[in-house]
Amino acid sequence: MLNPNSHYPRVLYVDIDIHHGDGVQEAFYTTDRVMTVSFHKYNGDFFPGTGDIDEIGSGLGKHYSLNVPLKDGIDDESYIYLFKSVMEAVINSFRPSAIVLQCGADSLGCDRLGCFNLSIKAHGECVRFIKDFKLPLLVLGGGGYTIRNVARCWTYETSILVDHEVSNDLPYNEYIDYFQPDYKLHPHLSGKVENMNTRQYIRNLRIKVLEHLRFLNGAPSVQMQEIPPDIQGFLEMNDEEEAEMLADSTKGREEKEKRRGREHGNEFYDNDQDVDMDMDIEG
Repeated sequence: MLNPNSHYPRVLYVDIDIHHGDGVQEAFYTTDRVMTVSFHKYNGDFFPGTGDIDEIGSGLGKHYSLNVPLKDGIDDESYIYLFKSVMEAVINSFRPSAIVLQCGADSLGCDRLGCFNLSIKAHGECVRFIKDFKLPLLVLGGGGYTIRNVARCWTYETSILVDHEVSNDLPYNEYIDYFQPDYKLHPHLSGKVENMNTRQYIRNLRIKVLEHLRFLNGAPSVQMQEIPPDIQGFLEMNDEEEAEMLADSTKGREEKEKRRGREHGNEFYDNDQDVDMDMDIEG
C-alpha cells in the first residue's frame, strides 16, 4: 500500500531494543522515504546517549524520526499501551509500503544489560500487533545479553510470525540445562526493577509523541495544524488540574449558549432554569 501523497514506496523502521536505534536513525535522518521509530531507555547517559523525544529528523526528514524515551522498569501493561497507540497512529499517518521490525531482546526483564520488566509474551505482542497490519514485514534480531531468554524470545516470536502455537514446556535437547530450573518458554521476568515510569509520565509521553505525527503528510482526510503554543502547560497538568480546566470550560460554554439563546429568543434558553417551552404548554 503506497502513501497517496507519494510516488515511491516508503519504509517504516521500528526498534524495540532497549538501546536507541541511533545508526538507522542517522542513516535516514534527512529523508522522508524512511521513517524510524525507536522505543528505548533514555536518560542522557545510557548507551548510546541519543534518542531524546526532540530528535525528529531534519530537512526533508523532519518529523520522520520518532523516539519514545522510557525510564527504568517499564512493565508489560504500560509498554504495550504505548506501543500499540503510537504504532497504530504512525502506520495510519505514514502509510508505509513495508515495515522492518528490530526485536532486540535486551528489553526483556532480567537481561544483564537491560533494566525493563517486559515479559516474553509482551515483547511478542509487539510483533503480533505489527504483523496484523498485513504489510510486507522483515523481522530482525538485535541485542540480548541473557542468552537463554534471547533464545526463548525469538523462538516465541518466530511462532507468532508463522502462525504456529508452541508449548510452554521446552522439549529435551542438549542445551536443556541452560533453561533450569523451570525449563519453560515463558519464565517469570517481570517486577525485578522498580518501575520509574509513572502513569502521568506515560500519558504525557504518548501525547508528545503523537503530536509529532500531526506534521506528516498523512491521509488526505487528516487535517494538519500547528501545535498550540500553550500545549506544554497542558501536558504538565495533573489529573485534578485537568479535570478542573475541563469543568470550567464546559461551564463557560454552557453560559455562552444561554446568553446567545436569550439574545435570539431561543425557547430552550428562555430563562436561567433552562426550561423547554413545550413543557409549559402541556402544563
